[in-house]
Amino acid sequence: MKRFVHVLFLWFTITALGVAQSDLQPAAIVRLTKSEPITVKQYRTEVERMEKQAGRTLSAEERRQVLDVMINEKLALQAAERDKVSVNDNEINQQLQEIRSALAQNTGRQPTEAEFALALRNETGLEMPAFRDQLRRQMITQKYLMSKKQSLFTAVKIPSDADILNTYTLYKTQFVRPETVRFSMIQVPFGADTAAKAKARELADRLIREIGSNPSKFDEAVVRGQVPNSGYQAGDGGYLPRNPEALRVVGQDFLNTAFSLKQGEVSKLLEGARGYQIIKITETYTQKALELDDVFQLGTNMTVKAYIGNMMLQERQQAVIEQATQELVSELRTGNPFQVFENNLKW
Repeated sequence: MKRFVHVLFLWFTITALGVAQSDLQPAAIVRLTKSEPITVKQYRTEVERMEKQAGRTLSAEERRQVLDVMINEKLALQAAERDKVSVNDNEINQQLQEIRSALAQNTGRQPTEAEFALALRNETGLEMPAFRDQLRRQMITQKYLMSKKQSLFTAVKIPSDADILNTYTLYKTQFVRPETVRFSMIQVPFGADTAAKAKARELADRLIREIGSNPSKFDEAVVRGQVPNSGYQAGDGGYLPRNPEALRVVGQDFLNTAFSLKQGEVSKLLEGARGYQIIKITETYTQKALELDDVFQLGTNMTVKAYIGNMMLQERQQAVIEQATQELVSELRTGNPFQVFENNLKW
């Protein structure tokens, strides 16, 4: 029996060693300026991450495309290092802050460190250190691309007024602002815990009794809610359009209530997915077909004309990025400065 257990243990050990050695085998080796492997484990991890994001198993062709992207990135990074193109921590931190600000704009408040890390993990499948490293590589690659193909980027033409007008005329029926309200909101958050939810309901009931339908009392409660440890959150809720997208976010009861109120009116107590809510309507807008000089997005100064111009410019820039990327990849791959190990790509 002891001998059997010893043999079984030895078999498991050999199997584990075999898997580990297989993981360390190269899927490819890039050698533009130095020999640098892409291991089977690195390749498999990236494929699995892409499959998780896609919600399906990648085809053999798609898996190979993942490896090609990894090879291209290493070629670009080696070339950038050779040509002394780099990014520093301040640049990376600034980019992270821009991503964080975009998240804050979507949620209506600044996310905590934990919330930001969770949002990144849900979106990319990466923990913060891995995301930061990926961001660094992307920024170096983009910076190198811009330096090598600068003439292509500087040749991009800004859309003329005639170009913008032609596009507006073509898509005019799509430039319609739906019925929209702006609201201020008091929210008493709750979690999944029954006791905590009951405590939150007590506070919400007390607030709604104090406020009633009085807009001034609502405003006073909003001010108190902005004080630390108030037990609830309060402030501007932003603009709410009456469309299917908003319905999916806020729910039918919230949407119906918001659009049943007149400007200045206070709502009943609402129960959302993350807390109890009381809202007051601060602005109302009827549905409107937008002209070129109308504001495209409420709360900004961007006109329809500026929006179309920006979108057209981005499309032209994206086309140039694709052209520049193809040219650079072709140049970096000249002379086959890499080797793919086909027999190691199957698992």
